[in-house]
Amino acid sequence: MADRVSIRKRKRALLWVRRTAIITILMMVLSAMTGGAMIYAYMDETPNLNEDDLRIPRSSMIYDMNNKFVTYVAGTETREYTPIQDIPDHVQNAFIATEDVRFREHHGVDVRRVFGAALANVRDGFGSEGASTITQQVVKNSVLSSEKTIKRKVQEAYLAVQLEQEYSKDQILEMYLNKIYFGEAAYGVTTASKTYFNKPLKDLSIAEAALLAGLPQRPSDYNPYVNPEKAEKRRNIVLSLMHKHGFISSSEKEKATSIPVKEMLSKPAKTEGKYEAFIQQVIKDLRSKGLSDKEIYEGGLKIYTTLDPVIQKHTEQVLSSDKFIVYPNAEFQAGTAVIDTQTGAIRALGGNRQPDNAKVQKGFNYATDSKRQPGSTAKPILDYGPAIEHLKWSTYKKLKDEPLEINGKEFKNWDDEFHGDVTMRHALKMSYNIPAIKAFMEVGDKKAKAFASGLGLEFKTLYPSYAIGGFNEGVSPLQMAGAYSAFGNEGIYHKPTTLRKISYPNGSEIKIENKGKKAMKDYTAYMITDMMKTVVEEGTGYSARIPGLEVAGKTGTTNLPEGIDEKGASDSWFVGYTTLYTTSVWTGYNKTDKDHYLTKNDQAISRDIFREIMTLASKNKKTKPFVKPGSVEEIYVNEDTGTLSKNSYDSNVSRELMVKGTSLTDVVKPALKPKKKQEKPKEDKKDKKDKKEQPKSEPPKKEKKKPDDKKDKEEPPPPPPDDDGGDDGDDGGDTGEPADPPPPPPDTEDPPPPPPDDGGGDGGGDDDGGDTGEPADPPPPADDTTDPPPGDTGGNEKPE
Repeated sequence: MADRVSIRKRKRALLWVRRTAIITILMMVLSAMTGGAMIYAYMDETPNLNEDDLRIPRSSMIYDMNNKFVTYVAGTETREYTPIQDIPDHVQNAFIATEDVRFREHHGVDVRRVFGAALANVRDGFGSEGASTITQQVVKNSVLSSEKTIKRKVQEAYLAVQLEQEYSKDQILEMYLNKIYFGEAAYGVTTASKTYFNKPLKDLSIAEAALLAGLPQRPSDYNPYVNPEKAEKRRNIVLSLMHKHGFISSSEKEKATSIPVKEMLSKPAKTEGKYEAFIQQVIKDLRSKGLSDKEIYEGGLKIYTTLDPVIQKHTEQVLSSDKFIVYPNAEFQAGTAVIDTQTGAIRALGGNRQPDNAKVQKGFNYATDSKRQPGSTAKPILDYGPAIEHLKWSTYKKLKDEPLEINGKEFKNWDDEFHGDVTMRHALKMSYNIPAIKAFMEVGDKKAKAFASGLGLEFKTLYPSYAIGGFNEGVSPLQMAGAYSAFGNEGIYHKPTTLRKISYPNGSEIKIENKGKKAMKDYTAYMITDMMKTVVEEGTGYSARIPGLEVAGKTGTTNLPEGIDEKGASDSWFVGYTTLYTTSVWTGYNKTDKDHYLTKNDQAISRDIFREIMTLASKNKKTKPFVKPGSVEEIYVNEDTGTLSKNSYDSNVSRELMVKGTSLTDVVKPALKPKKKQEKPKEDKKDKKDKKEQPKSEPPKKEKKKPDDKKDKEEPPPPPPDDDGGDDGDDGGDTGEPADPPPPPPDTEDPPPPPPDDGGGDGGGDDDGGDTGEPADPPPPADDTTDPPPGDTGGNEKPE
């Protein structure tokens, strides 16, 4: 009985296995048939081979925001075609060893190479081999798009086999060596030889041939002028491959490896490039979308960008000439970024002060590559923005400006003074440091870090000195423009980009969508904007104002490194915006020392640059004012009493903002009630009794003056406003962070005396624009200066 049961179970199991196997085989056959049909369809759609496309390099082209051609990605291109018989064998072998060692054996597709590429990259170093053959690369760079799809791979393999049937190996290698891009605007191996070594192709050494063979994989990263260490490491990999495959001997390899790359190079050629700073960012953005350098430089792409040629051209003229601003010397540098406030589209980039229309060596891009401490431009991002967002502070929020010590470090203001209870608006307007640090401490480093992250600024950790711009690692003008644009866009952040659309030679397109994300509440964006309007209208940003435009912005400067006893700054910033454009400007020197630092007058240049660029950018364009959202309420506060006022026109009444729904008692004092001793009935009785003596002593008149006299005695001495009874300043000095790591030094300012009134205009030498035209207010002081963190000189950075 037991045997029969076991037999039945075995039969059922075998039946299940058979059925499963049959179903699996049927599915595989069906998949093969379907896959075969798909492959056949892909092959049927393959474009035809064209000899001109195969031989002539396909340079990618850049178009502006109006879809007009601007320039080639490589700038002004240089190329020279050389027949294969004039290309030395060791040059050919360098490329074959690196790109396709079985080139002369396979028929277009190397099946072994596909599986061997992964192992080779691990064994010989990343990049030692790729999966595509030289034949496939010629096809891909000539008639196909660069998209990474099965369809493109099938078509590439199919055309590679076709190419091998129609052309000889030497003809295919000739096409390849004359098409590929080597960097520095050089297409083809002959042009590259002259560009990097200033010698004809026939005179190249083995070491020089190996250097060139290593460039096409990533010409920008391996550029020997920019990254000589990377280029040398890459060259040595090529030499190892040449030796491994028998193209050179051990002694030849050792001799070539011993030559430093820097000693091999000729002096960099001076090329003429158009809008160089902007084009550099286009290439970065393309790489961030997954495009390789081969695709970017050799793919024949049409790249539609956000470039505004009018603003770009004017930006370069402002930076590179003295027509608009008189610069102190030729070594003085600047970087600026102009973006669309609503979309994050980059309209212009000013990378440095070298003329763009002159033949010069490509320079460092201070708009995107520079990482400098931002000074007090950090305050809206790390201090007051998070405080309004999370604590719903009003712009009238009082903070106590008093001596402050954290972890043994004393913080101070730029004027070495403490001003008692000041409103948040006034603290930002005058760029006081103590209130900013207290705001940062009260909101907490975690919330401040998250707020900054929403604006595109990432920090591993935050210390109190970050509240006033004392960063361990700096920021670029483009990053700051992106962050500030969200304040002018109702709290929506768009990552700055140069790209709109990419078109491939086969007609396919990729549209770039730059979707925004909510970085803050609309009340935070508007209230910060309103406070920064005060900075421009009355405070440290006064000289950046533009007649007829609502401009919000913030200044920032950093202290000189230790050992420099001069009065000045390492860096000067101005970041400002309207509802149309956001512009960020940095000025300073590549290296700050006793002979190269920003004087009092130099520190105003960042604001002058902003004003000149924004004036032109906004010309003949309707710039809408900032609109107050329904989540914000306006209130009017009597600055003498700290109470609400119905009369908004009095000189001692200020307009403030609060988040709708928050309690008024948290913002202002309760209204004062009238006192009974001042009531008229009592005064009338006394008048009747003393009516006869009234002409002599006039007691009624004397009685009426008493309340005013008392009020005068109760008024606090300047500076106003009066304390609201709620100290929201120091909370014990606890930042909510570990006390172990000492914070970097704080932001301090040492402004010069206020300049004389400039009659409402602004000159290059004004510090903050002089008199505001309001008799009750003194001219605004100079901006802040930030101490660098430990080990950082706050302006001594070298470009990498």
